[in-house]
Amino acid sequence: MVTITKVSRRDFLKITGVAGTGLVLGFYLPLKPDGYAAAQPLTNAWLRIGPDGAVTFWVHRPDMGQGARTALPMILADELDIEWPKFERVFLPAVDPQVYGSQTAGGSTSIRTSWVPLRTAGATARSMLTAAAAEAWGVEAASCRASLGTVIHEASGRSLSYGELAEKAATLPVPNYPAFKDPEDFHIIGKPTPRLDHPARVQGSLTFGMDVKLPGMLYACVARCPVFGGTVTGYDEAAARAVEGVRGVVEVPTGVAVLAESTWAAMKGRRALNCKFDYGEAADLSSAKIAELFDEKQGEEGYATRDDGDVEAALAGADRVLNAVYDVPYLAHAPLEPMNCTAHARDERCEIWAPTQAPQWAHGVVAATFGYAPENVALNIDFSGGGFGRRLMPDFVVEAVYVSKAAGAPVKVVWTREDDMHHDFYRPASRHILSAGLDGSGNLVAWKHRVVAHSIAATLHGGDLRQAAGEATSGATELPYAIPNCRVDYCMANTAVPVSYFRSVYNTQTPFANECFIDELAAAAEMDPVAFRMRMLDDEPRHRGVLELAAEKAGWGQSLPSGHHQGVALHRSFGTWAAEVAEVSVRDDGSVRVHRVVCAVDCGIVVNPDDLAAQAEGAIVIGLTAALKGEITIDEGRVVQSNFHDYPLLRISEMPEIEVHYIKNSENPSGIGEPPLPPIGPAVANAVFRATGVRVRRLPIRPEDLRST
Repeated sequence: MVTITKVSRRDFLKITGVAGTGLVLGFYLPLKPDGYAAAQPLTNAWLRIGPDGAVTFWVHRPDMGQGARTALPMILADELDIEWPKFERVFLPAVDPQVYGSQTAGGSTSIRTSWVPLRTAGATARSMLTAAAAEAWGVEAASCRASLGTVIHEASGRSLSYGELAEKAATLPVPNYPAFKDPEDFHIIGKPTPRLDHPARVQGSLTFGMDVKLPGMLYACVARCPVFGGTVTGYDEAAARAVEGVRGVVEVPTGVAVLAESTWAAMKGRRALNCKFDYGEAADLSSAKIAELFDEKQGEEGYATRDDGDVEAALAGADRVLNAVYDVPYLAHAPLEPMNCTAHARDERCEIWAPTQAPQWAHGVVAATFGYAPENVALNIDFSGGGFGRRLMPDFVVEAVYVSKAAGAPVKVVWTREDDMHHDFYRPASRHILSAGLDGSGNLVAWKHRVVAHSIAATLHGGDLRQAAGEATSGATELPYAIPNCRVDYCMANTAVPVSYFRSVYNTQTPFANECFIDELAAAAEMDPVAFRMRMLDDEPRHRGVLELAAEKAGWGQSLPSGHHQGVALHRSFGTWAAEVAEVSVRDDGSVRVHRVVCAVDCGIVVNPDDLAAQAEGAIVIGLTAALKGEITIDEGRVVQSNFHDYPLLRISEMPEIEVHYIKNSENPSGIGEPPLPPIGPAVANAVFRATGVRVRRLPIRPEDLRST
């Protein structure tokens, strides 16, 4: 349901702080606000058309590089039918969620949840403007049409601009069911469109979190215990204060903050603290012990999230049974802009500047933690230098408010790369135990998949086993292949390692096991991997569509350069179907080189093809980094890795050629930021098998696992 309301001049000024007249519409975007109880549907985003014809759109989503602040106006501008980009964008701060609803950027939701509300808002305004023109001319509204900021009466040749009609339109009733444009008439949606912030980004004038400066602002770095759950027990305050530029030392719940006139002075002062720690109960935690925990848990009874047919009987009667175990590690988010936040906390009011993905979650937690009335917490959303799920968490925002309150001044808290690596909320580690049975004709008759994993739901939200299982088996439960007997279950294996959402969440893990094991079964059935998948997808036309497109564009089955081999994988997540073919070679030392990736997606109507390609490329790069390099290991209760020298990212010289293709249809848009990530790891692993004959069953892909060939 989308609720459209007219907004009075007084309310408009009260909410936005902008004076003006004309046609002002509020439209409700129906999502449950993060971190709050369900709210009544009230206005949460704003459209204004002034008497001068100026159009203003209040953008409600953060931008961390995904292009939402271009794509969302594209939807509204096209349905409203104005010229591109003749409007002003205003970026909403995080305020009461009962006014604005969810502003979270995560889960590939920005376009797919805003598509209908934004189209409704644009169509409503266009209908009211058309009705105003018809009334002015004394004609039927059906005889008038809107086009590029004007309403035209074809029969008489008369026209009026939106600005001339805005005041009159504001007096008319709001239509309940405004007519949407025919997609054939889109003139903005579906066209490759440069992002509106590109010029400012190139010129360096965009304000990221790191760029915020306030009068009288101090800089701070926080000394935290390196062991999960540990605390600071002692420090040398005098030594820190002796560092030039240091202005103070304050204790906060997360550790000890050094306040200084510059970030560099704060860093040096923190080093001088020479902190002592109580390492707590997790001091002996290690990757080896976590592996032992997984060994123990995988033998327990799992909580079933899918149980079709009789798997055990089908396995017992199969002509051939295959078994495999796959492991994936913890991962760090490692955005290029480390965590940072600027806060000015006073007794009754607090203002925050944060590059956050979930502004209202942070807003609500700050209000609750410090006892502020929600209306007395102002959170300004800065551009983010990457997030990938890390900036969903409110911890770095809350910490900055603590530091500011203790300092009695505005403070920017800056994390170093090492802080970010050691105090992340990591992508969970997991293990996947699979068994499958083939009949004499090579048909897949049974599938069993046990997921042993650290639970995000239980760790962050206290979710029960049912919730934890449903989340941790996502991507496994929805296996698309026609298998008459299929069971998926879950064994929870939590540790002291803090975990949270990573781009594609558990869909970065389950497809690796699914698609690698499907490839193993194809080989056992002596079938081509694409053909083996195709014959189990008769009832999955959109899966078939992306698989066929990827295979066609990659030249599957055709000759390749000497030493090159292809692997394929597909997966559906966040409402989008994606298939990828990776072309790789393996050197004598076991190192893997990915030369080319062909990606095909079906995400419904594509708002901005340029942005789709950029999002897919970014997801593939992260997926390749995870497949070839990414691993967080634990020793003595802490993360071993510290920076990009031991947690390397894919370099430009290692970047493959990437082609992105999409299926054109008229379905509503679905997610695109995350779905291209899941298939890339298994596609590369399957190509490695074709190159070496060695099955990759753990990530990252290690040269030592391949050198035997």
